[in-house]
Amino acid sequence: MSSSSGTSLGGASLGGASLGGASLGRLKGKVAIVTGGASPLGFGFAIAQRFMQEGAKVIIGDLDGSGAESVALSFSSPDVKGVTMDVCKQEDWEKVVGTAIKDFGRLDIVVNNAGVTYRNKPTAEVTEEEFERVMSVNVKSIFWSVKTVIPRMQKQGKGGSIINISSSGSVRPRPGLVWYNASKGAVSNATMALAAEYGPDQIRVNAIAPLLSATGLFESFVGVKDTQENRDKFAASIPLGRLTVPVDVGNACVFLASDEGKFVTGTNFSVDGGRHI
Repeated sequence: MSSSSGTSLGGASLGGASLGGASLGRLKGKVAIVTGGASPLGFGFAIAQRFMQEGAKVIIGDLDGSGAESVALSFSSPDVKGVTMDVCKQEDWEKVVGTAIKDFGRLDIVVNNAGVTYRNKPTAEVTEEEFERVMSVNVKSIFWSVKTVIPRMQKQGKGGSIINISSSGSVRPRPGLVWYNASKGAVSNATMALAAEYGPDQIRVNAIAPLLSATGLFESFVGVKDTQENRDKFAASIPLGRLTVPVDVGNACVFLASDEGKFVTGTNFSVDGGRHI
C-alpha cells in the first residue's frame, strides 16, 4: 500500500516520523533501483530518500516518468536518477538495470515497491480488468525483476538484496479486497521461495508488509469515506494507535538492504503497528 502525507525533502523528518539522527552511511557504495517512486507522498519516495541519505546511488523507476524525474531532481544529487518504467514489461526492466550498470557501475539493491489496488467492494463486483491489473502490477512485475536482476547480481558475485513491498493484507486478509490481498499473498510466498533458492548466491530476498498510510488511498483500502472520524476508528484497531507513515517503510528497507541485515532473508517483515496480530 502506498501514499501518505507530511514530507520534508531536506530535513530530519518525513511523513511525520523522525529519521532518528544523522546518516550513518549504511548503504555507502551501493546502487539501488526503487520502483513506484513518482509520488512525493508515497513509500517509494521515502525509500529512495532514506537510501540516498545512507549513501546509496538510486534509480527511481515509475510509469509516470516525468514524476520520477521530478522526484529525482528534488534531491539535488547526481546520484539519484528518475526514469520511465513499466514494471510489467521485460524490456523496461532490462533498460533500467542497464542504466544502473552504465551510470553507476553495479547493482546491489532492488525494491519492488510499485503496486496497485482497486476500490474496496464486494468481490462479485470486481471486474476482470481490475483483477488482471492487480495481478500484473503486483506479481508479474516481480517475475520480471527476478528474471533481469538476479543474473546481474550472480555475475557480480557479491550477493545483493531484493525487497518486495507486500501488505498487511498478505497475512491478515479481510473482505472487500480479496484479489489485492491474494496478489500480496503471492508476493510474500514467492519471497520466501526466492530466498531459499538464491541464498547460496548470497542474494537475500525479503518482503515488507506495511499497513495503509494516512492519505490518498484510505477510502479505496478501507471502503469508508476518508474522514478524521473514520481514520481515528481504524487507528483504534492498531496496537500502536496510528497508520503507517512512509518513513516507517523507508527505515525498514534501509535495514534489510544494509549489512546490518545480512543474515536476514525470507522474511515477511510486518511494518503495521501490530495490525497483523
